[in-house]
Amino acid sequence: MILVKDILNAVDAAAPLKTQCSWDNSGFLVGDETAEVKSIGFALDLTQATLAEARRQGVQLIVTHHPVIFHAPRNLRADSVLYALARSGIAAISVHTPWDGARGGVNDVLSDLIGLRDASPVPSAESEEPMVRVGSVDSCTGKELAKRVAAALGTTVRLADAGNEIARVAVCGGAAMELLGDAIAAGADAFVTGDLKHHEALDAVALGVTVVAAGHFETERPSLAALQKRIQAAFPELETVLLDEKNPLQFIAAKG
Repeated sequence: MILVKDILNAVDAAAPLKTQCSWDNSGFLVGDETAEVKSIGFALDLTQATLAEARRQGVQLIVTHHPVIFHAPRNLRADSVLYALARSGIAAISVHTPWDGARGGVNDVLSDLIGLRDASPVPSAESEEPMVRVGSVDSCTGKELAKRVAAALGTTVRLADAGNEIARVAVCGGAAMELLGDAIAAGADAFVTGDLKHHEALDAVALGVTVVAAGHFETERPSLAALQKRIQAAFPELETVLLDEKNPLQFIAAKG
């Protein structure tokens, strides 16, 4: 019989929970560690939609990237997804920043998808565990890199083009502009990430670094299949399912 705590140990082996950032809340968050697990669902986020999908799929445990409890809740109302999760009897494990930095995690998957050669971890001034990856590409412009990233992730990207020639590219999925300094220290000509604010774009261009912002969802979601594969390999008798979920952001263009 496989228990929730057995899955927690396997998740910890894939992405050591001790490596999480001080502000993170990864680990076992909801449910009974001694409950039996026959089926696991994987998702980027816990929402009412993903919870409903998990219940339809008959899973006993959801493993998410973003923590299902991030900040301490001040109440637990009947219309909240956390209340619904607890009532459902489904347990939840979240593996956030440990999976960002893990071998084979978010940023290794992202590096592979966009075709970085010889990608390697970059020591960080902001976190104990290296999250940024840096590797090489054939020399290209910012627009050419942006098109490559857009094609690899099947999405629309934003480009802050410093006008520089690009041969060395750093990546870090999600919201990672605070790690731009790590990318620059690693000699990156461009930084591929998820989110980008206006003033962050201005600062990057002023520093001579091109930034491609490909979306938080788009840069992190692909890694879930890799996590699913790792857990499935550890417990081949279990059923695993990648839960359906949609990007909460839509891209709308004017006609014509």
